[in-house]
Amino acid sequence: MRVIPPALLPILRSGVQGKVLASAYLSPEREFSVSELAGLADASLKATAQEVDRLVTAGLLDDRRSGNQRLVRRPAPSRIVTPLADLLAATYGPLPVLAEELRDTVGVEQAFIYGSWAARDAGVPGGPPGDVDVLVIGSVSLDDLDDVAERATRRLHRAVNIRRLPADYWATPPSADTFVAAVKEQPLVSIPLPERGDS
Repeated sequence: MRVIPPALLPILRSGVQGKVLASAYLSPEREFSVSELAGLADASLKATAQEVDRLVTAGLLDDRRSGNQRLVRRPAPSRIVTPLADLLAATYGPLPVLAEELRDTVGVEQAFIYGSWAARDAGVPGGPPGDVDVLVIGSVSLDDLDDVAERATRRLHRAVNIRRLPADYWATPPSADTFVAAVKEQPLVSIPLPERGDS
């Protein structure tokens, strides 16, 4: 079965590959289990493990065993790794960076990327996305979201714009609200967040 190259970065083999690489490369101090990478990539464990195998064989990821777990991380900086990290930040970076920045932010119930980045992630053809548009659902403070946007902007080297809506407004917006209607009609990428009971 032929794999269609991802619109975000057509030089890669697949979107799963891009998401796996971006997760590891944009958090170089962390190790990820294969199951954690599968969750971040919204992919099956089998597909993620296959991509990890290819990337480890190519020297683009390092791995080690810890008990029954296989842990994966970004390799040491090199003439390939460093520019690849920059390229991943510019293409697949928004999802893992925003997931990390929002995970401990109080009052976030859901979060989505919309606009041109979400469209490319969904396979809609077009040029490289510019700014990153984010919609956060919940009661999180605007000051906290400003801090998240500032940190994410620094890490991604592009503007990150965050808009907040209360959960009830997102669920049942007034009929006159054209923004919510427009956002719900276009591609949305859900930002993975921990369950509310997680520590």
